[in-house]
Amino acid sequence: MSHYDPNTDTDLLHRIEDGLDSIRPYLIADGGEVRVHRITQDMVVEIELLGTCGSCPMSTMTMKAGIEQALRHAVPQISGVEAV
Repeated sequence: MSHYDPNTDTDLLHRIEDGLDSIRPYLIADGGEVRVHRITQDMVVEIELLGTCGSCPMSTMTMKAGIEQALRHAVPQISGVEAV
């Protein structure tokens, strides 16, 4: 019996990328970027903060107030966002 793998759901991945695209210009303006690492079975989106975002002291706030909110708006079924 096969189980659902959110990492192969192209519609889900597209909607996540659309959500990230809504915040990417702000990250890029500050020298940063974000990339989806994977999606867990319980619908947590694991992301990598790249560039200056990876070492920025505000990255936790950016993740919770910016990235997570943008993704929850675009993909309501996700349960959370975590940096890896």
